[in-house]
Amino acid sequence: MTDSEFAGVLVSRPDIARLARVKRPAVTNWERRHADFPPPVDSGAEVERFRADEVLAWLSGRRVSANALLPGEPVGTTYGDRFRAGLTGGKAGGLLRTVERLAGPEADRLRGPMPVDRYLEWLLHFVVIQIVEPDSMTKAVDSWGVMVRDHDPPETTVPRRLLAELADRLGSTGGSAQEGRAAFDHVLVLWRAAHAREGGAFFTPSSVSRVMAGALAAVRPGAARVHDPYGRAGELLVAYLDAVAAHGGSVPPQVGGRVPGIRERQVAQMNLRVHHGLTVRFGEGPVTPALAPFADPSGTFDVLLTNPPFGRLLEDVEPPPYWNYGTARRTEFDWLQYAVSLIAPEGRAAVLMPAGASFNGGAAERVRAGLVEAGAVECMIALPAGLFTLTAVKTQIWFLRAPGSERAADPEVLFVAGEHLGHRLTRTQWALTDDDIARLVGEYASWHTARVAGRSFAGDPGLSRVVKVPDIAAHGHSLDPSMYVRPTGPASGARATDPAETRDRLARLTEEIATLHGRAEAADAEAARWLRRYGL
Repeated sequence: MTDSEFAGVLVSRPDIARLARVKRPAVTNWERRHADFPPPVDSGAEVERFRADEVLAWLSGRRVSANALLPGEPVGTTYGDRFRAGLTGGKAGGLLRTVERLAGPEADRLRGPMPVDRYLEWLLHFVVIQIVEPDSMTKAVDSWGVMVRDHDPPETTVPRRLLAELADRLGSTGGSAQEGRAAFDHVLVLWRAAHAREGGAFFTPSSVSRVMAGALAAVRPGAARVHDPYGRAGELLVAYLDAVAAHGGSVPPQVGGRVPGIRERQVAQMNLRVHHGLTVRFGEGPVTPALAPFADPSGTFDVLLTNPPFGRLLEDVEPPPYWNYGTARRTEFDWLQYAVSLIAPEGRAAVLMPAGASFNGGAAERVRAGLVEAGAVECMIALPAGLFTLTAVKTQIWFLRAPGSERAADPEVLFVAGEHLGHRLTRTQWALTDDDIARLVGEYASWHTARVAGRSFAGDPGLSRVVKVPDIAAHGHSLDPSMYVRPTGPASGARATDPAETRDRLARLTEEIATLHGRAEAADAEAARWLRRYGL
């Protein structure tokens, strides 16, 4: 039953309390404290009644606090989830809990010999159907022709048993749009990790996506054409649309990009459909644009953001027309020059690069010099190491603009050193907090606002600094923020840690050292045994 089908259902205040699992006075408090609470359809009647669809919509915007969650309810459950579940005879959080089991303890049984990433892709596929077209689930499974025509399945072969069980398990659940997105994201995170382990693309961490997208949404509002030339799973486009919505903006009329392959295309399309209701057609693109230099129109896009592949040498490549700033020997500088060529006159780009691209010498230095002197580089943000799941590579965000879009008498670049930010998720992985993201985005947005108003920007000691282009040239056109932003305080060069974390780390190091000593002693004993065997 869809939410619109509740329009003909009427509920009383006691019904609302019972279905939302709250006490009766809570409903009266909602009415008194919130002017937007739905009015009764028969005001003044002995027992006033309300339209269930209006009450559901209102309750869906109110999360249940952590200390009021019922057993089995996931964090993020809304009173609307409870209300809907009560109307349909289900249970709040049912979709998310079912997905967690299908992706977790029951996955091995269900997938059989199928690789984990393929199974999770099928699960993603059915979660999307349950979210956007729940009534078509059975029809899609019963008719493979319908599945291929309407739902673009991951494979052309038919794992009938798996399809039937996934459809049966998911088809019996329901939930709010928010719970549906949470269920989709839960499987997406697992699929991304499994896909990367199988040699697929590394995907952009959520906190990094939010910095890139939030910064561009802040400095380039009202963008009409948004593009990701290497879209992976669509995570950067979703983050950008999230940021636009948070600023009160509307969805741009043109959103698109390119992806490395068909599997990424399917997942990216699902991602944008679930989160923003968009049907986006992605083209396929190469690992470096010099292999297809005319794939996208130049000077077109208001916002471009991408996390392209890097670390590869370019060999036997005909110089493309956009290499205006120097010959690219590595894919990093092919992508950077390509991004600049695609930006519209007032557009902006955010490109994720390895830290080495900002300071390596040789051909890299020549391209950097060309970009800086042309006014194409606007801001550099250095990120902490350990943000990616399967690699510890340090990364930086390059914020770029079209050359000639700003003719300032004293051109400058903003440097933001965020290496010391973040918090530990696991022994090897870090993430930026909401406050960290706000600080990084805020520095760029504040600098941009001051620049537009013709004011100077003081920066934040230990975090950001504005540097004039002649000073950058004097440092070999290095764009490494650590070159220009000096740490403040005795412990600023490292992430802040509490004493308990330090003790835990020292204890682990002590254990590792003891283990290594033991292995060394065993190796010495084995070597001595062999020497004695040969009479030495």
